[in-house]
Amino acid sequence: MLSDDSYFTLFAQSVDHIAQPSRFTFPFYYQPHQLAVLAAEQLQQHLKEQKSWHHNFGLNEDDDSALASGKMFGVLVVKNSDGELGYLLAFSGKLADSSDVPGFVPPVFDIYQDKELIAEQNLINQLNSEIASLSAAPELAALTARLSEQNHSAEQEISEQQAHMVERRKQRKAARARAKGELACGELSSDQLTKLEISLAGQSVSDKKQLLSLKELWREQISTTSQQLDSLVDAIDSLKQQRKQRSNQLQQQFFSRYQFLNAQSESRDLADVFREYANHPPPAGAGDCAAPKLLQYAYLHQLTPIALAEFWWGKSPSSEIRRHRQFYPSCQGKCFPILTHMLKGLAVDDNPLLANSAQDKELEIVYQDDDILVVNKPAELLSVPGKNIQDSVYSRIKQTFPDATGSLIVHRLDMSTSGLMVLALNPRAHKHLQKQFINRVVQKRYLALLDGVLNVDEYGREGTINLPLIVDFDDRPRQKVCQQTGKNAETYWQLIEVNQQQSRVHLYPKTGRTHQLRVHCAHPKGLNLPMIGDDLYGKNSAGKTLNGIREQRLHLHAEHLSFIHPISQQPLTFEVSSDF
Repeated sequence: MLSDDSYFTLFAQSVDHIAQPSRFTFPFYYQPHQLAVLAAEQLQQHLKEQKSWHHNFGLNEDDDSALASGKMFGVLVVKNSDGELGYLLAFSGKLADSSDVPGFVPPVFDIYQDKELIAEQNLINQLNSEIASLSAAPELAALTARLSEQNHSAEQEISEQQAHMVERRKQRKAARARAKGELACGELSSDQLTKLEISLAGQSVSDKKQLLSLKELWREQISTTSQQLDSLVDAIDSLKQQRKQRSNQLQQQFFSRYQFLNAQSESRDLADVFREYANHPPPAGAGDCAAPKLLQYAYLHQLTPIALAEFWWGKSPSSEIRRHRQFYPSCQGKCFPILTHMLKGLAVDDNPLLANSAQDKELEIVYQDDDILVVNKPAELLSVPGKNIQDSVYSRIKQTFPDATGSLIVHRLDMSTSGLMVLALNPRAHKHLQKQFINRVVQKRYLALLDGVLNVDEYGREGTINLPLIVDFDDRPRQKVCQQTGKNAETYWQLIEVNQQQSRVHLYPKTGRTHQLRVHCAHPKGLNLPMIGDDLYGKNSAGKTLNGIREQRLHLHAEHLSFIHPISQQPLTFEVSSDF
C-alpha cells in the first residue's frame, strides 16, 4: 500500500523478521536481498492485476507478438525518516508510451516538461523540414541532372573533336609528304609547296581554335548550371550547419538538465559524470534506466537506500537474452558511470568480479614436452591477465617455465569455462599451432549442462546453430545476436542425456566468438536453455554470490582437444572429464 508519499510503498505484510543488509547492493553483480525480492514480487503482482494503463509485454494470447516489448523494472528498498521500511518502483525508458506513470518514480529529467528545450527542438524540427523540402525540390533534381548531362556531353563532344583533329593532322602530314615527293619529281614548284604548307598550317590553327571554342562553350554552360545548383546546395548546407550547431547546443543543454545526486548530496550532470567515469559522451537513453531514477528520488526525498533489484518483465528482445521475471544487473554502458557517482557515500557490497576466486585452484598440466603444454584450466581462472586480476594461465605458466619464449597462449577459454588448453613454449611451435586453429585443423568438444529439458520433438537430438554475434555495446561483456552486423557464429550440438530436469549436451564450435556456446544455448533461436551457473545469460544473471564469491560455476567444460604436434607432426588427442 502507498504511504503519504505516493511513491513510497509500504510492504503488504510485516518485514520485521527479515534482517536488513549491512551494505547496499553492488548493482552490477548481486544476489537480490530478501527484502528486494519481496518488493519485486509485490510489483509483479501489481503488473498482472493493474488496469490503469496498457503496455504490450507479449504475455497474453491477444497481444500482438510483433509489437510486443518487454521492460526492465526496478525496486529500491528504502527507509523513511520515521524509520519505516518500504520501497520505490521504477521502469527503464518508457512504459505505455509514457515516461511518467502513476506509482513509479518520475524520470530524473523529462524533456516534455521543459518548455525551453521543447521550443529549441521544434526549431530543429523546422530546420529538418526545410532541409527535406529543399532537398526534394524538383529544381534541385533538374539542375543536378542537367549538370550531369552537360558534363557527359562536353566530354563526348570534346573527345570527338580531338579525335577529328588527330585524323586531320594525319591527313596534313600525308599531304606534306606527297607534296615533297612531287617537288622532287618536278611535278610541284617551290611556290606551290609554300602555299600548300601555309594552307595546311592555317587548317591546324583553325582546328585548335574550334577545340578552344568548343571547350569555352561548354565551360560557360556548365558554369552557369553549376552556379544555379550551388546556390540551392549552399542554402541546404547553411541550414544543415545551423541544425548541427543547434543540435549540439541542445544536446549540451539536455545533458545539463540531468542532475544526479549521491549519498553525499553532491550533484553532477550527465556529461560531467561520463567525462570522468567513461571518457566518452553519454549514449542515448543514459539516465533513463530504473536504478538511477530510484536513487535520485530517494536522495531528493531523504529516503535511505537499503537494497536494489531489477528484473525483466515480458517478451525478450530478439537480439538479447532476457527472461521473464528474472533478475538482472544494471547495464554497464549507460549505468556504470552514473551509478559510480550516485553510490558515493553509501556502504556498498564489494565487487565480486574483482575477487580472484581461482587463486587456490590448481592448474593441472596434462601433457608437456620441449615445445608444447596441455593444461586443464579450472573454472574462474583467466586465460591471460585481466585489467584487475593478474593471476591467469599465462602468468602461472610464465612463472613455472621461465625459459619459455614467445607468446605462450595460442587460444583462450572464457574465465568461467574449464578444460583443455594447449600452449606453445617457443615461437616455432606457436606459429604452427596458430595456423592449425586458423585453418580449423584443431578439433574441440565441449560438455555443457543445460538448465531444463531439451524438447526433442522440436529440436531433435542434434543440429547446427547459426546465430551471428556482436558485443552489446551498452552492456559489455554481454554478447547479442545481430543479423545485420554480427559476426558469423556456428555451433554443432548433440544431446547426450536428460536427467533431473537438466540436459547434458556436447558442443562443437565451428567458429570461436566470445560467449558463442553460452549464447547459442540460451538464446530462444538457439536451444533456449541456458547453462547451469551462467551468470550472464542464465537464471542467476544478476550474479549469484556467497560471501562475496560467485557461488556456482558455469557448467561448461572443454573436455576434448585434438591437433597435430607442431614439431613431430604426430596427431595428438586429449580428454579430461568435467567435475559436473
